[in-house]
Amino acid sequence: MLSTLMSNLKGMVYCCLLDENWTMVFVSDGCNRLTGYDAEDLLFNHRITYEVLTLEDDRAWVRDRIDSAVKSGKHFDLEYRITHANGSIRWVHESGGPLFNEMGELEALEGFIQDITRRKQSEQQAHEAEERYRSIFENAMEGIYQTSPSGQYLNFNPALARIYGYDSAIDLMHGIRDIQKQLYVDPGKRAEFIALMKAHGHVHNFEAQAYRKNGDIIWITENAREIRDAAGELLFYEGSVEDISERKDYERQIEYQATHDSLTGLLNRTLLADRLQQCMSFADRNGTKLAVAFVDLDQFKLINDSMGHHVGDELLVTMARRLSNCVRESDTVVRLGGDEFVLLLTSLQKVEDIAQSMQRILAAVTTPWLIEGRDFVVSCSIGIGIYPDDGPDPNTLLKNADSAMYKAKQSGRNNFQFYTSELNKVLTERMEIEYRLRHAMENEEFLLYYQPKVDFATGKICGAEALIRWQPPGEAMIPPLNFIPIAEETGQIEEIGHWVLVNACRKAGELKKLMGRPIPVAVNVSPRQFRQLDLVNMVESALKNTELDPQCLELEITESSLAQDPVNFIKTLHDLKTLGVKLSIDDFGTGYSSMAYLKDFPVDRLKIDKTFVGDLETASANIAILKAIVALGHSLGLKVVAEGVETAYQQAFLHGIGCDELQGYYFSKPLPAEAFVELLTNNA
Repeated sequence: MLSTLMSNLKGMVYCCLLDENWTMVFVSDGCNRLTGYDAEDLLFNHRITYEVLTLEDDRAWVRDRIDSAVKSGKHFDLEYRITHANGSIRWVHESGGPLFNEMGELEALEGFIQDITRRKQSEQQAHEAEERYRSIFENAMEGIYQTSPSGQYLNFNPALARIYGYDSAIDLMHGIRDIQKQLYVDPGKRAEFIALMKAHGHVHNFEAQAYRKNGDIIWITENAREIRDAAGELLFYEGSVEDISERKDYERQIEYQATHDSLTGLLNRTLLADRLQQCMSFADRNGTKLAVAFVDLDQFKLINDSMGHHVGDELLVTMARRLSNCVRESDTVVRLGGDEFVLLLTSLQKVEDIAQSMQRILAAVTTPWLIEGRDFVVSCSIGIGIYPDDGPDPNTLLKNADSAMYKAKQSGRNNFQFYTSELNKVLTERMEIEYRLRHAMENEEFLLYYQPKVDFATGKICGAEALIRWQPPGEAMIPPLNFIPIAEETGQIEEIGHWVLVNACRKAGELKKLMGRPIPVAVNVSPRQFRQLDLVNMVESALKNTELDPQCLELEITESSLAQDPVNFIKTLHDLKTLGVKLSIDDFGTGYSSMAYLKDFPVDRLKIDKTFVGDLETASANIAILKAIVALGHSLGLKVVAEGVETAYQQAFLHGIGCDELQGYYFSKPLPAEAFVELLTNNA
């Protein structure tokens, strides 16, 4: 039984002498499993000694330990290494003691040796893992911690101390004893952290503001979990901390850029609807009114184009500052883009309050502005919509304020207008005309009427002015005053003007063939058309394509075209005159001409504006003006044409002061082409 028992042991029972070879005098069957050698190989050092089996690096200290135990008569426990028969290194655990005879003399050692290689390997792996973890823990960029549920740090790495601005882990341990009171800027954050832990057992991306040792505030994010024992009792929390201040600053910067104008720093269009909705809700709760003021600078484009964009930018910054200084802290100033701003004025009780605010803004904007040594005065036009009267939602309110601003522009600028339902009707009609105008050309809805010009001396028709008419199918004719200003604003006047020019040239050619003499046809050139870079080429092309004698075409140019750029105005007149066409200044006396410029105009006629002719019977001052214009024109070698002649008295007076030609209802209203040809034939 004893033999069987020893054979089943996972190890080797031995008895050996305390000599230099540890000579084995008894070895159990477990020898082979332990060493790879049979028991006979070790007995009495038959093939190999146990001293040789012991790894050379361990031999000396193993012998010293055993000798020491023997001298004191004690048992020993050792762990050391041996070399297996296959050459591998094995860890063994040896437990034994001295064996004495009846005389008390040492006779041998006896004990038990077992293979503990697997355990040692596991311990080594655990040790290496611990070392790796320790290295990660100590060198991690993230802060790693363990805290008690009550809010004290139990363990943490150096990175956590650095994040919170402490010199060392000990410094942090002494510095923060209560996380809730000393770490979080918001004292309620620790309670929120605990609540999430209780609900989920972990927190993920828990963001908070925290104090550093020097008092600075940083943003951190935490990921943590509960650690519980086998019984499920909470031991502590462990987690990691990362300083996200840089990311938060970047996010704030991106958010600011997305919601603020980069030039002026004002809120931009992106945030307008949200802010307007907030103001409307505030007005509802407090029973007050909200004013939405749509502000548009009047002379911005002129300054921006003539002085350069850098000057335009400075102007916008100045105006943004002035607008902001005119409102209260509870109000909002938004830059929509370009030279457009929106003001949100809250907590208003009366319309009079709004009017006073608008007067203050108009005065602030028109304060002279000094740039590059020159003073500029810029005005603005303001449209005002009132909540809840003028719109129940942000889009409607803004649209109506914009409509009122457009009305302010039409009313001479540098003023403010309140939105009204009548205004909405007018603007709706305008939008309808603008929309239909885009299709009128392709649908061939335009016509040309011709109003004769008569020579005072002969009474004969000496020419005609081509006047556009709009005749939608099945509808009443739309007067030019209803659509020409809209076409001018939208830029459609350029296409319409080209159509008028070509068709007038074609008709002038037909009239010359019919009458056997030139019947010049006059075409109005609007200020916007006159500023076209290709105007001269367009006129030349029209003459060429219709094969018209240039003497049969007259271009009527308004004085207002001179205002923006006198030098180019005069150059364009000379270029047109080079083509051989006739030129006249239309509406003379109401524009911007001066003697300094008039002498340089290569024109053939001055057309007296009908406002001077129409009041001739009642306004005596007009008599002097008319005489002066006629005298001025003749002194410059120009013919003078009177527009709007409607009575015999006007005709006689103008004839008497030497006016050369007349045009007006006294002789004929504008006529369709066929009727004009008939009149022309009868007049001949």
